[in-house]
Amino acid sequence: MADIVIIGAGTAGLTAAIYARRAGKSVTVLEAATYGGQIVNTPDIENYPGIKHISGFDFATGLYDQATSLGAEVLFEKAVSIGDRDGGKVVRTVLGEYPCKAVIIATGAKNRPLGLEEEARLVGHGVSYCATCDGMFFKGKDVAVNGGGNTAVEDALYLSGLCRKVYVVHRRDQFRADASDVAKLKAKENVELVLDSTVTDLVGEKSLSAVEVTDKKSGQKREIPVSALFVAIGQVPDNTAFANEVELDEKGYVLAGEDCLTRSPGVFVAGDCRTKTLRQLTTAASDGAIAASAACAFIG
Repeated sequence: MADIVIIGAGTAGLTAAIYARRAGKSVTVLEAATYGGQIVNTPDIENYPGIKHISGFDFATGLYDQATSLGAEVLFEKAVSIGDRDGGKVVRTVLGEYPCKAVIIATGAKNRPLGLEEEARLVGHGVSYCATCDGMFFKGKDVAVNGGGNTAVEDALYLSGLCRKVYVVHRRDQFRADASDVAKLKAKENVELVLDSTVTDLVGEKSLSAVEVTDKKSGQKREIPVSALFVAIGQVPDNTAFANEVELDEKGYVLAGEDCLTRSPGVFVAGDCRTKTLRQLTTAASDGAIAASAACAFIG
């Protein structure tokens, strides 16, 4: 039996593992995909205190190496439920069961789809949710990015160095991204901003050939020929499997404050999967430290 089972090996989960191990607790981390979470796909991190520049992959690998070197066990299994057992908890995966004294949910969030009819069919054939993963396939071509937050602007900046032209489609007239990055984007000669607009249709047989964009104010439709569309319109949490143990809000995030406590004694939450106003690497790391400390105090 581990002292603490952590569900998710992103920034929050691995930070929690580091803090728990330094407190002398045994730790098992369960990860459904790969360690690092969404940040793995970011080419350059510039806003983490104390580190001027680092790739998302290097950042995540550093966390993973630190956690495992301290003795945290990382298993690549998907957790499907949390239950009670013998006065403690048990986390069930598709492969087995992991009894423990406390659980930290750190499942993060996944990319939100557009919800268009042809979207699923064209994923991998011009529709992508990861510019750094797939951008090189469209070097020298015209592409579009849909979104107005940090991820969308970062994706557009990255693609502007690869592609002939980048259209940035955003449903508002102002971006929500960091002002410094927005200024960089507006200075790019091969970037065209398509504001107050939404992507309403995807055109293409075997692969994407164009996107239909509708102006929200006038209702006018415009077809923009592109070889790829990179969707960056936010994220959705993956917490439904734990709804019996924790309370979720209307969007599926675990209801918890800055103390990372859930309604269930012995179950804590950290990172992007909980209700919060700011989802950044720094806040994920903070949550990981807080949740681990709370879990350790709970165990005693």
